[in-house]
Amino acid sequence: METTTICTADTAPPHTLPLRSPVRTRKVCHVSMTLQTGGLERLLVDFGRFRNAEQVDPMFVSLAGLGLPAIDLRERGFHVESLDIGKQGKVNAIRRLSQLYREHGVDLVHTHNTYPHFYGAIAAKLSGIPAVINTQHGRGAGDNWKAHMQFRMANCWTARIVGVSEDAARICRRQDPRAAQRIIHLWNGIDLSRFTWHGPADKPVAISVARLSQIKDFPTLLRGVAKVITQVPDFRLRIVGDGPERLRLERLTDELSLRGHVEFLGERNDVPELLRDAGFFVSSTKSEGVSLTLLEAMAVGLPVLTTSVGGNPEVVADGETGRLVEPLNPDAIAAGMLEMLRDRDEWPLLGRNGRERVEEHFNVRKMVSSYEALYAEVLGDSHPRTESTP
Repeated sequence: METTTICTADTAPPHTLPLRSPVRTRKVCHVSMTLQTGGLERLLVDFGRFRNAEQVDPMFVSLAGLGLPAIDLRERGFHVESLDIGKQGKVNAIRRLSQLYREHGVDLVHTHNTYPHFYGAIAAKLSGIPAVINTQHGRGAGDNWKAHMQFRMANCWTARIVGVSEDAARICRRQDPRAAQRIIHLWNGIDLSRFTWHGPADKPVAISVARLSQIKDFPTLLRGVAKVITQVPDFRLRIVGDGPERLRLERLTDELSLRGHVEFLGERNDVPELLRDAGFFVSSTKSEGVSLTLLEAMAVGLPVLTTSVGGNPEVVADGETGRLVEPLNPDAIAAGMLEMLRDRDEWPLLGRNGRERVEEHFNVRKMVSSYEALYAEVLGDSHPRTESTP
């Protein structure tokens, strides 16, 4: 081994130390349920975009469907594959995943949420891969006994479990106390270059961006709007996103006579521009990890009104960047919106505070670098860390 001579300051005899060998680029395989449109999938694209190319070479495997994020990753030169677990079956999917690990020389497996974690960790065990990291993107590992069992089993072969909020990490520790010492939290981040600060528009318009699913609880928001317009008749709500609840929500909008006040914009790729034309952001979700759409609204300078669930209180500084209200309560969300509308003079200050908070704590570059430091720790690499670059 090559050596270097080092002399101490007090002229003691020189001694030799081995030079630190550069650590080779590590192959990291991300395993997720899908690579279709969604917040988690956007984060996976960012894992590719902002990795430190000298230290991490990622690949991406979906247990089920592929979509626009998969196309984006492939165009950037990353290997992307779908196991189509519904067709080939669970056992064959594990075998194929294990084969992929060996074919690509995977050093570390990074699984996302419980179901991919279960299959990804088993395949890693079969392949002799000692390093597995799991990220739970919601509030813990699920809400049924099967998910908890899969989580605890997979954790037997997992070096670190990451919650995207302190709240999520706390729930994970409760769901698997034996793994408590290996459970940490790392906040999500967004690409600030996509969301230029401009502050709120001075108009009584709120915007909500989310998948139209039950967990986002849009019925509570719509019922809150019905109460708001009795006092602020010119109030408008724009809903950006699509999902299984859309037809039901549009019917409820008609039942509440809100067609002149609520607009469904569907799936859009111009969210930064839509945010620019709103006065504040609103969400009535009943469960949340760390919401990327909430961070994006804060990044452009919108004050936010959301429920005090999951990681939301870690993102929103109540009274400084927006307001937190009780979930599942139309009266509470209506009162919050009315308070926000009465305090329009405070919107610019709340918006500036929000942007500063995102810059300090929720920058995607910092998030990716933190994960790469975790990879190095788990793999036993001792090289110095450098900031990830796109």
